[in-house]
Amino acid sequence: MHLNNQARLPREPPSTQNRQAARGLLAPAGPHHNEGSRHAIRSAGSNPRAPTAGGCATRNAAAARDDGRGDFRGARHGFREKRERCVPVRRSLLLGCALSAAAMARKKLHRPIAAMAKKIREYRALKDRTRDSQRFAVDCETMRRPLTQKRLPVRAWEDVRNENRLFELLCRLPRFGVGRTVTRKSWLWTHDEPCYWVITKVKADYMAENMDHGRAWGYLTFRGKTEEEVREIDKVMYHDWRMVPKHEEEAFKKFTPVPEETVRFLPYPPLLRAMILAQWQKEGKPIMEEPIIDLENVLASPQEQAKKKAAGTLV
Repeated sequence: MHLNNQARLPREPPSTQNRQAARGLLAPAGPHHNEGSRHAIRSAGSNPRAPTAGGCATRNAAAARDDGRGDFRGARHGFREKRERCVPVRRSLLLGCALSAAAMARKKLHRPIAAMAKKIREYRALKDRTRDSQRFAVDCETMRRPLTQKRLPVRAWEDVRNENRLFELLCRLPRFGVGRTVTRKSWLWTHDEPCYWVITKVKADYMAENMDHGRAWGYLTFRGKTEEEVREIDKVMYHDWRMVPKHEEEAFKKFTPVPEETVRFLPYPPLLRAMILAQWQKEGKPIMEEPIIDLENVLASPQEQAKKKAAGTLV
């Protein structure tokens, strides 16, 4: 009966059971606990094979060891099962990585039908795009663009009626005016120095009604300074372009550059000037001259300033 009660007790860790069994603490508790222990000791002395409390404790200790070993074996078996379960997953991952690497390393197959379909789509998109002749068309009566229905600024109405776009001039000339000189009305009104383009290349839009749209390239001379590289002419759709007649090109391009006047010294602003004078008076310096700004030192780069400091003065 005491053993059955012992079986109902909650199991403790194996190490605790071993220590309790060695001390004889696993004997059943009850009102006759002391008498049972003394009877077990007496009977153990008379009959070594008789079941005693010590024998029960020994068997309990052995059972506890077996249970602990069994629990450890079960945990080890569970870990082995988990590891065996993870191995196929790892193998599948490695196999997937190898297959993806092989697919990346494999050359792309030539798909002629797909390539042809892509070219057809690109050609259709290029053909259906909005052309410059549609984007920049103007209705001179309403001063609106038919495509977007946007109205032009009022200041541009006179130029639209009286002036020409660049390609309206070039489409009348042989070879679309390659080698000719063109300028703008706004440049003539704003700058005294010559400003013009020398056309070197033209790419007209042959789909336009009068071929009066396209792109052009050339050398730009702005305020007497000519650029060395060819670049695309911008604002070709503005209505302020003018063609320089051939017999006037030489006189139009004549220009004698005027030496630029460089200003090196400037006065300080009033508040800053008053602060500088007050500082000089506080330090006791004689005020012999007006404080001024030296632009050569202010605008010089840090590298130039370092070179001047390193050069120093001759001793």
